[in-house]
Amino acid sequence: MENNSFPITNWSEDDRPREKLMLKGKAALSDAELIAILIGSGSRNESAVELSRRILSSVDNNLNALGKLSIAQLVCFKGIGEAKAISIIAAMDLGRRRRGETAAELKKITSSKMIFEIMQPVIGELPHEEFWIIYVNNSNLIISKSQLSKGGITATLVDVRLIFKNALEIGATGIVLCHNHPSGTLKASEADIKITKKIKLAADSLDITILDHIIVGEHGYFSFADEGIL
Repeated sequence: MENNSFPITNWSEDDRPREKLMLKGKAALSDAELIAILIGSGSRNESAVELSRRILSSVDNNLNALGKLSIAQLVCFKGIGEAKAISIIAAMDLGRRRRGETAAELKKITSSKMIFEIMQPVIGELPHEEFWIIYVNNSNLIISKSQLSKGGITATLVDVRLIFKNALEIGATGIVLCHNHPSGTLKASEADIKITKKIKLAADSLDITILDHIIVGEHGYFSFADEGIL
């Protein structure tokens, strides 16, 4: 049982996060205990686990919300300096990237939901807008995915010529358009519809199929194909 008035070094070996991980495995640790391993130590009056619990409590114990905290926000907690803040941010982003790689293992595009699962870890939680292209072959197998542009909070520029230059270079026969709405609004704007029509017109002339245009949010998505407006 954790002793709340003593540092981790004074606990029984079974209760220390590092030792607990070695003895019982990673699944036995709470989120706070895993974060405590990252930061290593707390302060004179607070253990690393207690400090981790306090940080998690500030974001309602939501790891996605924790992953959005900046260095400046993390160092506001007594006991967290820049080095510890950077460790937390690095670990959270590794988790995000791992989710992205796991989703990308679903190589064949079969649904709008699959596209969302591939792209949500990449752009779903960003504070700015990004436009990405997924390139596929004639079996809808993913050849590559790449960032086309990166913009501000409400918009990003789209270079139509670059989309098809890349498609022709890698032999793609189909593309999926993806961008995020930092505002959280899962609805196509007039600008979204206009640029989609412009890209589709160019795609038709090159015999390249637009499979879908997905607006990615943190928890959901909007599919042009599903809504019949592609």
